[in-house]
Amino acid sequence: MSFIEAVELRKTYHVGKVEVQALRGVTISVERAKFVSVVGPSGSGKSTLFYLLGGLTRPDGGRIVIDGEDISQLSDAERTRMRKRKIGFVFQKFNLLPTLDARSNIEIARDIAGDGKFDEAHFKRIVELLGLTQRLSHRPAELSGGEQQRVALARALVNKPAIVLADEPTGNLDSKNSEIVLRMLRQSNQELGQTVLMITHNPEAAEYGDEVIHMRDGEIVPPERDPQWTGHHGDVPRRF
Repeated sequence: MSFIEAVELRKTYHVGKVEVQALRGVTISVERAKFVSVVGPSGSGKSTLFYLLGGLTRPDGGRIVIDGEDISQLSDAERTRMRKRKIGFVFQKFNLLPTLDARSNIEIARDIAGDGKFDEAHFKRIVELLGLTQRLSHRPAELSGGEQQRVALARALVNKPAIVLADEPTGNLDSKNSEIVLRMLRQSNQELGQTVLMITHNPEAAEYGDEVIHMRDGEIVPPERDPQWTGHHGDVPRRF
């Protein structure tokens, strides 16, 4: 059985009098502990799929089943509880709290989860692997963009969520910080068995995944219909 299954997802937005079909019957299936990259040009529906799979909004049609639970049928409160239990989010915009230092921005994930569980050894290991040990007392304004994204990634991973959803996690980073973030996502996937779905416009970043899903105009398409894709998955060396 698939760990994440989306069936015939449809989502339409209204911008004034204009109707925009963001998703047009998208169906995907992701096995537990897989790393899946979702690629496609701007406006292809990638971010809408991200928000639906994360329970941040509802589809207009179709269903989403995560670990056997149809989250499209849950109330807002139930979806919030599901997110707290199972999902870690990484966004292109770091979404750090400016008044808190790096340590507190990471530890806040524990407070949001609300279960009182916090693995201090795991915290220290993630912080060390991300090169943040000496930066924990610094506030976001005192950190570089790469360091802020690494703090955001640590926050997403620290509670060991079953699913990590990453939306363009390297979009604002240089090549060095991009590699740190991508390798950490891959390592968490391999060592902790976390299921990772990563949205990216970068084919090289996409190659960290076990599988690449291509989107265009709100649909899943073969790679040759993605103008930003320079080759089929597997044509370049794997990045791990």
